[in-house]
Amino acid sequence: MKSVQVIKIGPLHNPSVPEAGRLKVVDIPVKAPGPEDIKIKVAYCSICGSDPHLAQDNIFGWDVPFGLGHEVSGVIVETGSKAVKKKLKIGDRVAGNFLKFCGTCYYCQNGQQQFCIHADESNQPGMSEFITWHESQVYKLPDGVSLKEGCLLEPVSVAVRIVDKAAPRFGARVAICGGGPIGLLSLQGFRMAGASQITLIEPIEGRRRLAEKLGADSVIDPASGDVSQAALKLTGGLGYDIVVDCSGSVKAAGILPEITALGGTLLYSAMYPNSFEMPLNLSKYCYKKELTITGTYISPYTFPRALQLIGKYRLEDFTQCVYRLDDVEDAFRQHLGGKYPKVLLCCNDDLKDK
Repeated sequence: MKSVQVIKIGPLHNPSVPEAGRLKVVDIPVKAPGPEDIKIKVAYCSICGSDPHLAQDNIFGWDVPFGLGHEVSGVIVETGSKAVKKKLKIGDRVAGNFLKFCGTCYYCQNGQQQFCIHADESNQPGMSEFITWHESQVYKLPDGVSLKEGCLLEPVSVAVRIVDKAAPRFGARVAICGGGPIGLLSLQGFRMAGASQITLIEPIEGRRRLAEKLGADSVIDPASGDVSQAALKLTGGLGYDIVVDCSGSVKAAGILPEITALGGTLLYSAMYPNSFEMPLNLSKYCYKKELTITGTYISPYTFPRALQLIGKYRLEDFTQCVYRLDDVEDAFRQHLGGKYPKVLLCCNDDLKDK
Protein backbone atom coordinates (compact mmCIF):
# COMPACT_ATOMS: atom_id res chain seq x y z
CA MET A 1 0.00 0.00 0.00
CA LYS A 2 1.02 3.63 -0.42
CA SER A 3 2.30 5.48 2.64
CA VAL A 4 4.10 8.77 3.27
CA GLN A 5 7.58 8.35 4.71
CA VAL A 6 10.22 10.83 5.89
CA ILE A 7 13.38 9.73 4.11
CA LYS A 8 15.65 12.68 4.98
CA ILE A 9 15.69 15.03 8.01
CA GLY A 10 16.03 18.78 7.54
CA PRO A 11 14.22 21.94 6.40
CA LEU A 12 11.21 21.00 4.30
CA HIS A 13 11.19 22.27 0.71
CA ASN A 14 14.44 24.18 1.07
CA PRO A 15 15.90 24.54 -2.46
CA SER A 16 19.39 25.13 -1.06
CA VAL A 17 19.31 21.76 0.74
CA PRO A 18 17.54 19.50 -1.80
CA GLU A 19 18.07 16.27 0.12
CA ALA A 20 16.86 17.66 3.47
CA GLY A 21 13.36 17.13 4.84
CA ARG A 22 12.34 14.88 1.98
CA LEU A 23 8.95 13.21 1.96
CA LYS A 24 8.18 10.31 -0.33
CA VAL A 25 5.18 8.11 -1.04
CA VAL A 26 6.41 4.53 -0.88
CA ASP A 27 4.93 1.03 -0.81
CA ILE A 28 4.89 -0.63 2.60
CA PRO A 29 3.22 -3.88 3.74
CA VAL A 30 -0.33 -3.75 5.02
CA LYS A 31 -0.52 -4.98 8.61
CA ALA A 32 -2.82 -7.98 8.81
CA PRO A 33 -5.48 -7.51 11.50
CA GLY A 34 -5.26 -9.66 14.60
CA PRO A 35 -8.29 -11.09 16.40
CA GLU A 36 -9.05 -7.81 18.20
CA ASP A 37 -8.05 -5.49 15.35
CA ILE A 38 -9.91 -3.32 12.84
CA LYS A 39 -8.60 -2.69 9.32
CA ILE A 40 -9.52 0.76 8.01
CA LYS A 41 -9.42 2.13 4.49
CA VAL A 42 -8.23 5.68 5.11
CA ALA A 43 -10.32 8.48 3.67
CA TYR A 44 -8.51 11.52 5.05
CA CYS A 45 -5.44 12.25 7.12
CA SER A 46 -4.94 15.88 8.08
CA ILE A 47 -1.51 17.41 8.53
CA CYS A 48 -0.74 18.15 12.18
CA GLY A 49 1.54 20.99 13.25
CA SER A 50 3.81 18.33 14.72
CA ASP A 51 4.39 16.64 11.35
CA PRO A 52 6.82 19.26 10.00
CA HIS A 53 8.64 19.20 13.35
CA LEU A 54 9.16 15.47 12.91
CA ALA A 55 10.34 15.85 9.32
CA GLN A 56 12.62 18.82 9.98
CA ASP A 57 13.96 18.10 13.46
CA ASN A 58 13.08 14.45 14.25
CA ILE A 59 12.44 15.53 17.82
CA PHE A 60 11.72 11.96 18.95
CA GLY A 61 14.94 10.58 17.46
CA TRP A 62 13.23 7.97 15.28
CA ASP A 63 15.21 5.96 12.76
CA VAL A 64 14.78 7.18 9.18
CA PRO A 65 12.69 6.35 7.20
CA PHE A 66 9.54 6.68 9.29
CA GLY A 67 5.90 7.32 8.54
CA LEU A 68 3.80 10.40 9.22
CA GLY A 69 0.19 11.14 10.05
CA HIS A 70 -2.18 10.45 12.93
CA GLU A 71 -5.34 12.52 12.33
CA VAL A 72 -7.32 9.90 10.45
CA SER A 73 -10.81 9.02 9.26
CA GLY A 74 -11.91 6.12 7.09
CA VAL A 75 -14.17 3.15 6.50
CA ILE A 76 -13.87 -0.29 8.10
CA VAL A 77 -13.01 -3.01 5.58
CA GLU A 78 -12.17 -5.91 7.91
CA THR A 79 -12.71 -6.84 11.54
CA GLY A 80 -10.96 -9.39 13.71
CA SER A 81 -12.95 -12.31 15.09
CA LYS A 82 -12.82 -10.94 18.65
CA ALA A 83 -13.27 -7.25 17.78
CA VAL A 84 -16.89 -7.26 18.91
CA LYS A 85 -17.04 -5.10 22.06
CA LYS A 86 -17.91 -1.85 20.26
CA LYS A 87 -20.21 -3.52 17.74
CA LEU A 88 -18.17 -2.08 14.87
CA LYS A 89 -18.83 -3.55 11.44
CA ILE A 90 -17.56 -3.43 7.87
CA GLY A 91 -18.67 -0.23 6.17
CA ASP A 92 -18.79 1.87 9.34
CA ARG A 93 -17.32 5.37 9.03
CA VAL A 94 -14.75 5.79 11.79
CA ALA A 95 -11.94 7.85 13.29
CA GLY A 96 -9.90 7.35 16.41
CA ASN A 97 -6.83 7.48 18.59
CA PHE A 98 -3.56 6.71 16.81
CA LEU A 99 -2.17 5.26 20.06
CA LYS A 100 -3.22 2.10 21.88
CA PHE A 101 -2.73 2.40 25.62
CA CYS A 102 -1.63 -0.93 27.03
CA GLY A 103 -3.75 -0.84 30.19
CA THR A 104 -1.18 -2.83 32.17
CA CYS A 105 1.78 -0.52 32.86
CA TYR A 106 2.04 1.57 36.03
CA TYR A 107 0.90 4.77 34.32
CA CYS A 108 -2.16 3.26 32.64
CA GLN A 109 -3.25 1.79 35.95
CA ASN A 110 -2.49 5.06 37.76
CA GLY A 111 -4.84 7.13 35.60
CA GLN A 112 -2.00 8.55 33.48
CA GLN A 113 -2.43 6.94 30.08
CA GLN A 114 -0.50 9.78 28.42
CA PHE A 115 2.69 8.27 29.89
CA CYS A 116 1.94 4.67 28.81
CA ILE A 117 5.33 3.08 28.21
CA HIS A 118 4.00 0.83 25.42
CA ALA A 119 1.80 3.29 23.50
CA ASP A 120 4.27 3.93 20.66
CA GLU A 121 4.28 0.24 19.81
CA SER A 122 0.87 0.68 18.16
CA ASN A 123 1.66 3.84 16.19
CA GLN A 124 1.22 3.45 12.42
CA PRO A 125 1.55 6.10 9.71
CA GLY A 126 -1.90 7.56 9.09
CA MET A 127 -0.90 9.08 5.75
CA SER A 128 -1.50 5.69 4.17
CA GLU A 129 -4.12 3.89 2.15
CA PHE A 130 -4.87 1.49 5.03
CA ILE A 131 -4.22 1.28 8.76
CA THR A 132 -4.87 -1.50 11.25
CA TRP A 133 -5.87 -0.42 14.74
CA HIS A 134 -6.93 -2.26 17.87
CA GLU A 135 -10.67 -2.09 18.45
CA SER A 136 -10.11 0.15 21.50
CA GLN A 137 -8.66 2.87 19.27
CA VAL A 138 -11.61 3.07 16.88
CA TYR A 139 -14.76 5.20 17.19
CA LYS A 140 -17.78 5.18 14.89
CA LEU A 141 -18.53 8.68 13.61
CA PRO A 142 -21.96 10.23 14.19
CA ASP A 143 -24.18 10.25 11.09
CA GLY A 144 -24.00 14.04 10.75
CA VAL A 145 -20.19 14.19 10.75
CA SER A 146 -18.46 13.83 7.38
CA LEU A 147 -15.23 11.89 6.85
CA LYS A 148 -13.49 15.22 6.22
CA GLU A 149 -14.64 16.46 9.62
CA GLY A 150 -14.03 13.05 11.18
CA CYS A 151 -10.27 13.19 10.65
CA LEU A 152 -10.33 16.12 13.07
CA LEU A 153 -11.48 13.92 15.96
CA GLU A 154 -7.90 13.68 17.24
CA PRO A 155 -7.31 17.48 17.21
CA VAL A 156 -10.70 17.95 18.91
CA SER A 157 -9.57 15.47 21.58
CA VAL A 158 -6.50 17.68 22.16
CA ALA A 159 -8.72 20.73 22.62
CA VAL A 160 -10.89 18.77 25.06
CA ARG A 161 -7.76 17.85 27.03
CA ILE A 162 -6.68 21.50 27.16
CA VAL A 163 -10.05 22.58 28.54
CA ASP A 164 -9.97 19.65 30.98
CA LYS A 165 -6.58 20.63 32.35
CA ALA A 166 -7.34 24.35 32.47
CA ALA A 167 -10.50 23.53 34.45
CA PRO A 168 -12.13 26.92 33.80
CA ARG A 169 -14.59 28.33 36.25
CA PHE A 170 -17.80 29.56 34.67
CA GLY A 171 -17.16 33.11 33.46
CA ALA A 172 -13.37 32.80 33.29
CA ARG A 173 -11.27 35.15 31.17
CA VAL A 174 -9.16 33.17 28.67
CA ALA A 175 -6.27 34.13 26.40
CA ILE A 176 -5.05 31.75 23.69
CA CYS A 177 -1.71 32.34 22.01
CA GLY A 178 -1.62 30.88 18.51
CA GLY A 179 -4.45 30.72 15.99
CA GLY A 180 -3.58 27.38 14.43
CA PRO A 181 -6.01 24.44 14.53
CA ILE A 182 -5.53 23.64 18.22
CA GLY A 183 -5.84 27.27 19.22
CA LEU A 184 -9.03 27.71 17.19
CA LEU A 185 -10.53 24.44 18.44
CA SER A 186 -9.62 25.32 22.03
CA LEU A 187 -11.27 28.70 21.55
CA GLN A 188 -14.51 26.95 20.65
CA GLY A 189 -14.10 24.59 23.60
CA PHE A 190 -13.65 27.40 26.11
CA ARG A 191 -16.67 29.16 24.65
CA MET A 192 -18.75 26.01 25.24
CA ALA A 193 -17.32 25.83 28.78
CA GLY A 194 -18.67 29.27 29.66
CA ALA A 195 -15.71 31.63 29.28
CA SER A 196 -16.82 35.25 29.59
CA GLN A 197 -13.94 36.75 27.62
CA ILE A 198 -11.69 35.04 25.06
CA THR A 199 -8.75 36.75 23.40
CA LEU A 200 -6.65 35.24 20.64
CA ILE A 201 -3.02 36.34 20.16
CA GLU A 202 -1.96 35.68 16.57
CA PRO A 203 0.23 37.48 13.97
CA ILE A 204 -1.59 36.21 10.84
CA GLU A 205 -4.53 38.47 10.02
CA GLY A 206 -6.62 35.73 8.39
CA ARG A 207 -6.45 33.62 11.50
CA ARG A 208 -7.40 36.56 13.70
CA ARG A 209 -10.47 37.14 11.53
CA LEU A 210 -11.34 33.44 11.68
CA ALA A 211 -11.00 33.53 15.47
CA GLU A 212 -13.52 36.36 15.63
CA LYS A 213 -15.85 34.37 13.38
CA LEU A 214 -15.54 31.38 15.74
CA GLY A 215 -16.29 33.36 18.88
CA ALA A 216 -13.25 35.33 20.06
CA ASP A 217 -14.24 38.54 21.84
CA SER A 218 -10.96 40.25 20.93
CA VAL A 219 -7.71 39.59 19.10
CA ILE A 220 -4.16 40.85 19.54
CA ASP A 221 -1.57 41.13 16.80
CA PRO A 222 1.79 40.55 18.54
CA ALA A 223 3.62 42.10 15.60
CA SER A 224 1.92 45.48 15.96
CA GLY A 225 2.50 46.35 19.61
CA ASP A 226 3.12 45.30 23.19
CA VAL A 227 1.14 42.14 23.97
CA SER A 228 1.25 42.69 27.74
CA GLN A 229 -0.11 46.23 27.50
CA ALA A 230 -2.88 45.16 25.13
CA ALA A 231 -3.85 42.19 27.30
CA LEU A 232 -3.94 44.21 30.51
CA LYS A 233 -6.00 46.92 28.81
CA LEU A 234 -8.54 44.34 27.65
CA THR A 235 -8.85 42.91 31.17
CA GLY A 236 -8.87 46.15 33.16
CA GLY A 237 -5.36 45.51 34.41
CA LEU A 238 -6.17 42.09 35.87
CA GLY A 239 -4.85 39.68 33.26
CA TYR A 240 -6.44 36.40 32.20
CA ASP A 241 -7.57 33.63 34.55
CA ILE A 242 -6.39 31.07 31.98
CA VAL A 243 -3.65 31.51 29.39
CA VAL A 244 -2.92 28.76 26.87
CA ASP A 245 -0.02 28.66 24.43
CA CYS A 246 -0.90 26.77 21.28
CA SER A 247 1.74 28.50 19.15
CA GLY A 248 4.96 26.74 20.14
CA SER A 249 6.68 30.09 19.60
CA VAL A 250 9.78 30.55 21.74
CA LYS A 251 9.31 34.32 21.35
CA ALA A 252 5.81 34.19 22.77
CA ALA A 253 6.46 31.77 25.63
CA GLY A 254 8.18 34.22 27.97
CA ILE A 255 5.49 36.90 27.67
CA LEU A 256 2.62 34.72 28.82
CA PRO A 257 3.29 34.67 32.59
CA GLU A 258 2.97 38.48 32.50
CA ILE A 259 -0.60 38.39 31.18
CA THR A 260 -1.80 35.61 33.51
CA ALA A 261 -3.94 36.90 36.39
CA LEU A 262 -3.07 36.47 40.06
CA GLY A 263 -3.74 32.83 40.95
CA GLY A 264 -4.26 32.02 37.29
CA THR A 265 -3.40 28.95 35.22
CA LEU A 266 -0.85 28.95 32.39
CA LEU A 267 -0.72 25.98 30.01
CA TYR A 268 2.06 25.43 27.51
CA SER A 269 0.16 23.16 25.12
CA ALA A 270 2.37 23.10 22.03
CA MET A 271 5.51 21.42 20.73
CA TYR A 272 8.76 23.28 21.40
CA PRO A 273 12.35 22.72 20.26
CA ASN A 274 14.05 20.10 22.45
CA SER A 275 16.81 22.55 23.37
CA PHE A 276 14.53 25.47 24.33
CA GLU A 277 14.77 26.62 27.95
CA MET A 278 12.80 29.58 29.28
CA PRO A 279 13.94 31.75 32.21
CA LEU A 280 11.20 32.10 34.83
CA ASN A 281 11.23 34.46 37.81
CA LEU A 282 9.92 32.11 40.49
CA SER A 283 9.54 34.87 43.07
CA LYS A 284 7.40 36.98 40.75
CA TYR A 285 5.27 34.33 39.12
CA CYS A 286 5.08 31.33 41.44
CA TYR A 287 5.45 33.02 44.84
CA LYS A 288 3.81 36.42 44.51
CA LYS A 289 1.33 35.60 41.69
CA GLU A 290 0.74 31.95 42.70
CA LEU A 291 0.49 30.86 39.09
CA THR A 292 -0.18 27.25 38.19
CA ILE A 293 2.15 26.55 35.27
CA THR A 294 1.74 23.26 33.46
CA GLY A 295 1.44 21.68 30.02
CA THR A 296 -0.23 18.96 28.00
CA TYR A 297 1.28 16.07 26.08
CA ILE A 298 -1.24 13.72 24.46
CA SER A 299 -4.91 13.21 25.15
CA PRO A 300 -5.95 10.35 27.42
CA TYR A 301 -9.60 9.78 28.34
CA THR A 302 -10.89 12.48 25.97
CA PHE A 303 -11.89 10.61 22.80
CA PRO A 304 -15.39 9.53 23.93
CA ARG A 305 -16.24 13.13 24.85
CA ALA A 306 -14.55 14.51 21.73
CA LEU A 307 -16.81 12.19 19.72
CA GLN A 308 -19.86 13.57 21.52
CA LEU A 309 -18.74 17.14 20.88
CA ILE A 310 -17.33 17.04 17.34
CA GLY A 311 -20.71 17.71 15.78
CA LYS A 312 -20.98 20.91 17.83
CA TYR A 313 -17.70 22.34 16.51
CA ARG A 314 -17.65 24.65 13.52
CA LEU A 315 -15.25 22.84 11.20
CA GLU A 316 -16.12 24.12 7.73
CA ASP A 317 -13.02 26.33 7.56
CA PHE A 318 -10.82 23.39 8.58
CA THR A 319 -11.81 21.11 5.71
CA GLN A 320 -11.57 23.30 2.60
CA CYS A 321 -8.02 22.47 1.48
CA VAL A 322 -7.55 18.88 0.27
CA TYR A 323 -4.70 17.23 -1.64
CA ARG A 324 -4.28 13.71 -2.98
CA LEU A 325 -1.88 11.41 -1.13
CA ASP A 326 0.53 11.42 -4.08
CA ASP A 327 0.76 15.22 -3.83
CA VAL A 328 2.03 15.21 -0.25
CA GLU A 329 4.94 17.59 -0.89
CA ASP A 330 2.58 20.22 -2.31
CA ALA A 331 0.27 19.65 0.66
CA PHE A 332 3.08 20.26 3.15
CA ARG A 333 4.16 23.36 1.24
CA GLN A 334 0.61 24.67 1.53
CA HIS A 335 0.51 23.79 5.23
CA LEU A 336 3.74 25.66 5.91
CA GLY A 337 2.37 28.70 4.09
CA GLY A 338 -0.24 29.12 6.82
CA LYS A 339 -3.13 30.19 4.57
CA TYR A 340 -5.46 27.41 5.70
CA PRO A 341 -6.03 26.30 9.31
CA LYS A 342 -5.86 22.69 8.12
CA VAL A 343 -4.60 20.85 5.05
CA LEU A 344 -6.07 17.38 4.43
CA LEU A 345 -4.69 14.46 2.42
CA CYS A 346 -7.24 12.28 0.63
CA CYS A 347 -5.72 8.82 0.88
CA ASN A 348 -8.22 6.94 -1.29
CA ASP A 349 -9.91 8.78 -4.16
CA ASP A 350 -13.07 6.68 -4.02
CA LEU A 351 -13.77 7.90 -0.46
CA LYS A 352 -13.43 11.60 -1.33
CA ASP A 353 -16.32 13.77 -0.11
CA LYS A 354 -18.10 10.84 1.56
